[in-house]
Amino acid sequence: MKNMTDNITDEGAREGNLKAPIRKPVPWQESAYYDREDLFQEMERVFNVCHGCRRCVNLCKAFPTLFDLVDNSDTLGVDGVARQDYWKVEDECYLCDLCYMIKCPYVPPHPFNVDFPHLMLRAKAQRRRERGASPRERLLSSTDAVGAVAGLAGVAALVNALNRWSWSRRLLEWAFGVHRAAGLPVYHNPTSRRRLRWRLETTAETAAPAGRTRGRLALFVSCYGNHHAPLLVEDLVAIMEHNGIPVRLPRRERCCGMPKLADGDLEAVRKLKQYNIPELAELARAGWDLSSPVPSCVLMYRRELPLLFPDDEDVKVVSEAFFDPCEYLMLRHRAGLLKTDFQQSLGKVVYHAACHQRVQNIGPKTRQLLELVQGTEVYAIERCSGHNGTYAVKKESYDVACRLAQSVANRADDEEPDFFVSDCPLAGDHVGSCMRHPAGSQPQNPFSLLRRAYGLQFPAPVS
Repeated sequence: MKNMTDNITDEGAREGNLKAPIRKPVPWQESAYYDREDLFQEMERVFNVCHGCRRCVNLCKAFPTLFDLVDNSDTLGVDGVARQDYWKVEDECYLCDLCYMIKCPYVPPHPFNVDFPHLMLRAKAQRRRERGASPRERLLSSTDAVGAVAGLAGVAALVNALNRWSWSRRLLEWAFGVHRAAGLPVYHNPTSRRRLRWRLETTAETAAPAGRTRGRLALFVSCYGNHHAPLLVEDLVAIMEHNGIPVRLPRRERCCGMPKLADGDLEAVRKLKQYNIPELAELARAGWDLSSPVPSCVLMYRRELPLLFPDDEDVKVVSEAFFDPCEYLMLRHRAGLLKTDFQQSLGKVVYHAACHQRVQNIGPKTRQLLELVQGTEVYAIERCSGHNGTYAVKKESYDVACRLAQSVANRADDEEPDFFVSDCPLAGDHVGSCMRHPAGSQPQNPFSLLRRAYGLQFPAPVS
């Protein structure tokens, strides 16, 4: 194989390094995408670049795994690593995208053309095609199906109880490899969409437009918000309506596809896209802005689906209409249309910035929004929690996920905050479980804190 720097001048490399990063479409529907030999050659090429740089060593376990393989090889180079061991690197990558968006100096248009997350996605897709899905992968990524059953009236309480009992957790670990100590989300009945079903249609008057926002919002609840976090959804609705922004729900929705993407099941992503996108595109064309309370869903619609389906016009329409909710509110604030009639301070807030929000390249909108509350001090932590939806519940990666979370928890504890908050509810719970300070026992979402600051009435606890 030619050296990675062959035919690349220093001037060309410098020029590529100074340009803004670009993301190339994922050619997953081409047969060459699943050519194992071609995949291994590309993995070797990219691993050589990473080995020569090592800037991402502290981001996750994938890079230390790669560098340990190289350092323990006979040649002290990637050429000394057995190709079968490449899969060990792929196993540790949970597609957070931080290396691409935050750290790597060699992303396109740099001539080295490194896109580590999408290379790992290709490896996951190839393994998925070759060996199929394990029972655990089907269980953890089938969020709609599991939620529909576990969230039934009378069933939710039983499932929640079983998830707290040690004997049932040992059985779950034995049968599916779900670590017995991992935190599992609580199921609710009724779901968010049932609680808010009257919002499937609304004729409320549109608020004034501001920047790219058009003044009315269609909210993609998400499978997590629907089954596990109804108060997260209701908090966000309350904040929007306090600011005069009418909110409605899509008539139908399923999982955005992020759990399937993380497993390399791109065909399942396509099916979910075909279900969700037509409805969302119709709303966008009718003048509705789009958002979701979960950063992973926002990222999926804004970035991942357009790269997977670059020729789908509906996907493009949805992508352009989708906002992170805090970004949306800050755009309103910039135009002087956000209410700042806050009734109480939040004191000291430790804010964990979720990876899937950071890689949207929108800036620290959640922190800026919370800092609008008078008498509030926000200490931000920009480090991966290690949760990644499923990484922190798998038996083989639970300990690593906890070590990643502990570094965030230690910094949060040192600040002795009044509140601990994260954009991602899963990350918030995961880090909170590692904290010693009482604020970690009940991690908040940003909208709950804003609701508190506004002095808005909270609903009755969800059963």
